[in-house]
Amino acid sequence: MHPNEHRKYRAPEAASYLGLSASTLAKMRLRGDGPLYSKAGPRIVVYDIRDLDDWLDARKRKSTSETPTSAII
Repeated sequence: MHPNEHRKYRAPEAASYLGLSASTLAKMRLRGDGPLYSKAGPRIVVYDIRDLDDWLDARKRKSTSETPTSAII
């Protein structure tokens, strides 16, 4: 088992992991086009590192002209 396999990140840490700003990640939550997340409390958002990696993996491309062939989560 990888040491980070079940790691949970709060929103600012998750944004940093993805190379995004915290506000961009918040906007993605609002639109529903960001990675899966959980609510640990009324104002506490957490991300599982596996979901962050899955979200990134779903966006891999070989060229800039490539279009997604399936719905992106």
